[in-house]
Amino acid sequence: MQKNFEFPDFVEVTPSAVIHTRAHGWRAKCLQRLIRLSLPVPQTVALPAQTVRAIASGQGIDSKAILQHFGDAPLISVRPSPENPDWGGPGTILNIGMNAARHALLITRHGQAAADAIYLRFVQSYATHVARLDPDVFDSVTPSADALRDALRHYEREMDEPFPEDPAQQLSEVLRSMARAWEGTSARLLRQAKGAPVEAALGLVVQAMAQGLGQGISGSGVVQFIDPVTGMPQVTGRYLGQSQGRDALKVNDAIYLTRDKRGPSLEDIAPDLFADLIRYGVGCRAKLREEMQIEFTIEDGHLSVLDAIKVARSARAGLRVAVALAEDGIITQNEAVLRVEPRSLSEMLHPQVDPRGARDVFAKGIAASPGAAVGKIVFTSAAAQASASRGEPCVLVRRETAPEDIRGMHSAAAVLTERGGVTSHAAVIARGLGVPCVVGASGLRLDAKEKRVIAADGRVFQEGDLITLDGTTGEVLAGAAVLLAPALDETFQTLLGWADEVRDIGIRANADTPADAETARRFKAQGIGLCRTEHMFFDEDRLVVMREMIFADTSKDRAAALTRLLPMQRDDFVQLFEIMSGLPVCIRLFDPPLHEFLPHSREGLRELAEALDRPLSEVVRRAEALSEFNPMLGMRGVRLGVVLPEIYAMQAQAIFEATVVVARKGAPVVPEIMIPLVSARREVELVKSHIDAVAASVRTKTGVDFAFKLGVMVETPRAALRAGEIAQHASFLSFGTNDLTQMTYGLSRDDAGRFMNTYVQQGVFPEDPFHTLDVDGVGELLHIGAERGRATRSDLILSICGEHGGNPESIDFCRRAGFDYVSCSPYRVPLARLAAAHLALADAVDK
Repeated sequence: MQKNFEFPDFVEVTPSAVIHTRAHGWRAKCLQRLIRLSLPVPQTVALPAQTVRAIASGQGIDSKAILQHFGDAPLISVRPSPENPDWGGPGTILNIGMNAARHALLITRHGQAAADAIYLRFVQSYATHVARLDPDVFDSVTPSADALRDALRHYEREMDEPFPEDPAQQLSEVLRSMARAWEGTSARLLRQAKGAPVEAALGLVVQAMAQGLGQGISGSGVVQFIDPVTGMPQVTGRYLGQSQGRDALKVNDAIYLTRDKRGPSLEDIAPDLFADLIRYGVGCRAKLREEMQIEFTIEDGHLSVLDAIKVARSARAGLRVAVALAEDGIITQNEAVLRVEPRSLSEMLHPQVDPRGARDVFAKGIAASPGAAVGKIVFTSAAAQASASRGEPCVLVRRETAPEDIRGMHSAAAVLTERGGVTSHAAVIARGLGVPCVVGASGLRLDAKEKRVIAADGRVFQEGDLITLDGTTGEVLAGAAVLLAPALDETFQTLLGWADEVRDIGIRANADTPADAETARRFKAQGIGLCRTEHMFFDEDRLVVMREMIFADTSKDRAAALTRLLPMQRDDFVQLFEIMSGLPVCIRLFDPPLHEFLPHSREGLRELAEALDRPLSEVVRRAEALSEFNPMLGMRGVRLGVVLPEIYAMQAQAIFEATVVVARKGAPVVPEIMIPLVSARREVELVKSHIDAVAASVRTKTGVDFAFKLGVMVETPRAALRAGEIAQHASFLSFGTNDLTQMTYGLSRDDAGRFMNTYVQQGVFPEDPFHTLDVDGVGELLHIGAERGRATRSDLILSICGEHGGNPESIDFCRRAGFDYVSCSPYRVPLARLAAAHLALADAVDK
């Protein structure tokens, strides 16, 4: 081997040896730490990544020199040691050095059966992983002298040479095989899928075998000290007598570690050794600053620690562990905050399918809104509402959802659609409601007429059948799965409290209903950044009045219909203000085109004609007149406010009267009123003059003075470009990145799913711009709008309130652009709070 490397070809792992995680891998570094803790770790030698790469390229290594570290006739193992344990690696190979002479020696020490088992295990492993022979010939063989002889004969027949007897040759071949396995295409793609960089390298660890076989107490096992699902303190694991490696996890006759009524335990048969394991666990937690799983072997009553790895755990367990370590003074609060991935919080906010239970999956789609729910299948919004009224949870199954399905989505426990992507109507609304949702389940065939859905495997599910929807994984399960409750306990609140202490940008919630506002408060949002008032009009009693207003022939008739809506709107705002308890509430004035409030079917139009006592022909004619070629770019938003000023006047009056109501109760509020879809300064001037007049009227009528803020929702490129002049009449600009992205790209969010995957895969877009903020295009418009707006008005409040508001990448952009806050759906508020803290802490380190 050439000697022109930075590190030696191999090094014995001692307390003072030069071992680096980047060079020798996480396992080598962890074993060194265990040795420093005086744990009984077998003799170990580490090979750095540069040596392993050289071996993979065909260079040799002095295996005899490595073996000299282990004494005469050693038995050793080789384990992978990548920089990050999550990257995986080739499987461990045990009992290297086994040959006829060592076999005979083991027979005298441990007996024929144990010696045969050890030798056979090595022959099987070597034949399949090193010589690459057919595993079916060697696996699933019961250890015996005959089985060993057959395995050796078959190896010789297949390889045209006897099984290697020289330990140095065995070690060289094992090292070469593992090094080349790491460099293989499949292994490279697999670890890159787990986040490994292209250049990720592998170290290897050679370790003396602790047999786990012997005349006295002998065996192997694993132990950990927390429940991997909940994170609660709990000693768990398995121990198997007369075994090696991780055999205890593979068989049913392993025994428990702690005393258990169900059977024998290690604590019963070897209490002193069990106490040592507990002590080692405590030491690892304190010194390694982590909850570790310890792999151990006992040989004739002597305990050896072979390895220690971070306990694999759920997100809720990870959060609990981080907080516990900080509260015990082992790590800092800031480090605890950084240890919890923001996106993992979604698992804790909603019920989840218990990973320990069985999963009968019959459909797979896109995980659009996290959480899990069990319910009966329904196929219409009306059926969902009826099910909710009976107190029966249901799963609303649709080909795709539309605005008129919102009430059904409110009522459903979960939503499943055959079509759609992560930015489809169903996905966006479900995330806002906190309802689990799976979209794009294209393997399903929906038969709405027969009220059934057919799975790809041919199974048929009828309306009323019970299913479980897992919006976290995108899977749909037959029957009722066992669910874990949300983990919004004191530990959750503690961690987010620490995050709030360091973050440097405000986090508000998008909340359209009192229930949304309650959720926002529970998740400690700093106010409501977007209240979409149109959602308040879809309730049945309001929808009738809304339709009367649409069909009114004169301004006076429209005002009369709106007068009936006024007290309903006022009560909505009173509830919001009271729930938010003085925190800011930003209310967006009416935005959607009016046709969204009309029935889309002939039958619906007939029922509307009866309700309004008008001829069907007139109703159809009016509905057709309201239809538009491109309604999202038509008569909506501020354009309605200019052409039909009665609508905004009624909403402004409701807002101001609600302000007076709560003020008289001793809870003053300064409402924020936002004008949607602005593209010109004059639009703002016209709406502002109407709202100012309504405010003056309410002040005069009630004798109560109050303040309010008027702002603009920037959703058109022109509004961003003309932000300087628009800001003359606005206290704040809130960038609605959903529509701004649509208009910047000239792309419909609801239709983009048809080709977005192809575009991302072929590099047209780096990511779906409706899912991840386009910082180059849309982001430049945000920069322009922010700079020009604040050039006009230095105290201008800036924010974003689209779907992007809860994304860590968008939060990072907004912090750097000097925005005051982001607003996202209530269930994304905790994620946003934690992500903002991560970004602030990362900046502090960089400085």
